[in-house]
Amino acid sequence: MNSQHHRHRTPGTALAAALTALLIAATGCSSKAGGGNSSDDADADGVKSGPGVSAKTIRLGALTDLTGPYATLGKSIVQAQQMWADETNADGGICGRKVEIVVKDHGYDVQKAVTAYADIAPDVVALPQVIGSPVVSALLDDIERDHVLTFPQAWAASLLGKDSIQVLGTTYDVDMIAAVDFLTRTKGLAQGDTVGHVYFEGDYGANALEGSTWAAEKAGLKIVGQKIKATDTDLSAQVTALKKAGAKAILISAGPAQTASLVGVAASRGLSVPVVSSAPGFAPQLMKTPAAPALEAMLHVVSAAPAVSSAIPGVQHMVSAYEKKYPGSQVDSGVLSGYNAAHLLGADLEKACAAGSLAREDVVKAHRSQKNADTGLGTPQNFSDVSRPASLSTYVLKPDGKATGGLVGVEDAHRAPGAEEYLTSRS
Repeated sequence: MNSQHHRHRTPGTALAAALTALLIAATGCSSKAGGGNSSDDADADGVKSGPGVSAKTIRLGALTDLTGPYATLGKSIVQAQQMWADETNADGGICGRKVEIVVKDHGYDVQKAVTAYADIAPDVVALPQVIGSPVVSALLDDIERDHVLTFPQAWAASLLGKDSIQVLGTTYDVDMIAAVDFLTRTKGLAQGDTVGHVYFEGDYGANALEGSTWAAEKAGLKIVGQKIKATDTDLSAQVTALKKAGAKAILISAGPAQTASLVGVAASRGLSVPVVSSAPGFAPQLMKTPAAPALEAMLHVVSAAPAVSSAIPGVQHMVSAYEKKYPGSQVDSGVLSGYNAAHLLGADLEKACAAGSLAREDVVKAHRSQKNADTGLGTPQNFSDVSRPASLSTYVLKPDGKATGGLVGVEDAHRAPGAEEYLTSRS
């Protein structure tokens, strides 16, 4: 969804139309009536509070997309985080308080999101969900000024370096370093070979291209870039250009509709080469389209999170609980992403409570003290350095139409060789 070095993303023909559904204005820190105490107040239990916190409740906010191009993702995240809140409240809440999540739909419209943030910010202590790099970018200054701990559903390196903004997992550039490593280790790519990289214009694609270009240079490979817009859903021209360039493999940093078009067209034109996508480039709904056979044959996905079909006990518990609570709803990566983010924020709130303050600044402080945050839903994360990704470890997944979430694991989480060198070279 949005680069520079200091990091799931946008969709769009008949297939694109079917997939479109797959896919925060100044405000003060004083609370509205009923929204919580001032940051200098303490409740009867002695815990210092502030906006979004009262003696009985902790209010969190979600700036999401329920009516725009990421409506399916937004619904999954909202439902998963509400499930976490219900489970948490059933277990006594946090710091003796019930958790409430206030949801605002911006429809992936930046101005609507800015207005929604102005409306919601006085009454919440943190934001466990903000969909869209453009949205987060527009709100960076406000979020930092208000000290609202925020977890974006976006992974551009340009979102790093802010105390109150936490990119969870890896950034797009690190994902592409892992993708190049996977191709050279398992697909026979050798020095001198050409690798195509189809990428969205904007922070998402530019940051991904930084990673692939760096990794390719280290491996002696040549990157041929093909920049596209979010509205480009027929990638025939890009496939033709990459075939002419002799591409032995293709990277794609775009949305599910673009991934389906790329792989489907490549397969039909005899360019049956390995394709590796970032996590935002895949959605389980693709496995119900004509592109499914080609996706199963050609595509791999590099992701900071495991597949929801994983045997990891925490993931299995989440899937079982989600299917029971929301029967008929698709269990996808958004469910895992939202549930994990909520758990991480819950741990931050618990730690802040133990230290005696749920004021916004102290919640951020508690978060930044976490050096090995592990929810049991993937790999541990280090939040202590605002300038670095929280993790450098990625999984490699593969489409499978029969699997929950449409993906199965191929390689367990591991750190791509060169990722540390890459970050050091850009620090």
